[in-house]
Amino acid sequence: MSHPTIMTRCGEEILPYLDAVAHLRIEVFREYPYLYEGSLESEEEYLTAYARCPQSIFVLAQDDGETVGISTGLPLAHADSSFQKPFLEAQLNLHDIFYLGESVLRKDYRGQGIGHAFFDKREAHARQLGCSQATFCAVVRPSDHPLKPKVYFDNHALWHKRGYELCELQATLSWKQVDSGLEQENKLQFWIKRDLSALPALRQTPPI
Repeated sequence: MSHPTIMTRCGEEILPYLDAVAHLRIEVFREYPYLYEGSLESEEEYLTAYARCPQSIFVLAQDDGETVGISTGLPLAHADSSFQKPFLEAQLNLHDIFYLGESVLRKDYRGQGIGHAFFDKREAHARQLGCSQATFCAVVRPSDHPLKPKVYFDNHALWHKRGYELCELQATLSWKQVDSGLEQENKLQFWIKRDLSALPALRQTPPI
């Protein structure tokens, strides 16, 4: 089994990777639960916003020069207004919070600990920027969704181990769905880590 190289790029350093990242996001996000039918045009617009922010980060998993995984982040104060809105309504300080955009990884590379590496790199970057908290959101699907695979494992255990808790904040985003071919509204629930200085549970030294 091949083990990709993990590398980070920030701000305008992201630009040479935008095309590969766009194709990868479209490929992986077609899967359940996102069911996202993306276009290169919309991807370019979305990803270029990261390149315009000097404090953004791309964590790339590369295998023999090919991008097989990507994880993104930027300060919440620079994120899309759809992600800022729930925090502003809750009267939280955006400048304290780092937004973890998304992580996508090809199936053949899952289960190798790359997800933890994605979190490690982004959280370290957030701490360097002076952020005390980190957050991300995940799409909400009913448990009986017709396109849910018979064998499906969500990432909740990983997120809990990393110190993230499900919170009451939600965002609403629209995208074209692969199952209907139509633009539909989707609810996304936020997870938050309120103390970025805390080590993830699986990395803590057990008591003697």
